[in-house]
Amino acid sequence: QVQLVESGGGSVQAGGSLRLSCTASGYAYLRSCMAWFRQAPGKEREAVATIERDGYTKYADSVKGRFTVSEDSAKNSLFLQMANLKPEETAMYSCEAGRYCVSGRCSCWRQEYEYRGTGTQVTVSS
Repeated sequence: QVQLVESGGGSVQAGGSLRLSCTASGYAYLRSCMAWFRQAPGKEREAVATIERDGYTKYADSVKGRFTVSEDSAKNSLFLQMANLKPEETAMYSCEAGRYCVSGRCSCWRQEYEYRGTGTQVTVSS
């Protein structure tokens, strides 16, 4: 059974930083895609960052240059380093995983993922 457990959320002031962590179990970690999503109340869920099995990363335009996604495959962990946070980025952030690589080609930037953690709340105050 796949389990994704996030941690690291909290409350920060605008301009502050947070580092989110996600630990995956029951998952062929290096063979797939992993992502961070966020959803604010009343807003649609959006992909924030993805990372493919070869380390290729992709970011939403709104976070480029401020967020960094990384992984520690030995620990089955995914991270999201967030800097210069803005109040509008207050949301529930979730770690997600799925198998979207076929014959060496991956399609990780997508709206829906196969597995999702329960999320960690990030609150940014002005």
